[in-house]
Amino acid sequence: MEQRIWKYQLEITDDQVISMPTGAEILTVQMQNGKPCLWALVDPNEETKIYRLIQIYGTGNPIPDGNRKYISSIQIFNGDLIFHVFERI
Repeated sequence: MEQRIWKYQLEITDDQVISMPTGAEILTVQMQNGKPCLWALVDPNEETKIYRLIQIYGTGNPIPDGNRKYISSIQIFNGDLIFHVFERI
């Protein structure tokens, strides 16, 4: 199986759905050129897709109940705002 790392640009919003190849492994979320980006290890030949729910919450903001997996934290505006990125399980 061939693998590659793909980048997905995110919006800073509570919930968003990302379509990626089935079996993709989310690696990290970081800022690139002022935009939040998610990197995942994928099989580029995998034709079936899965929808992954990504959730982003600011420090101190309420987080609804539910199962989620922490991915990473990102800083914007020179660290004035910190957001925490999760995948809803």
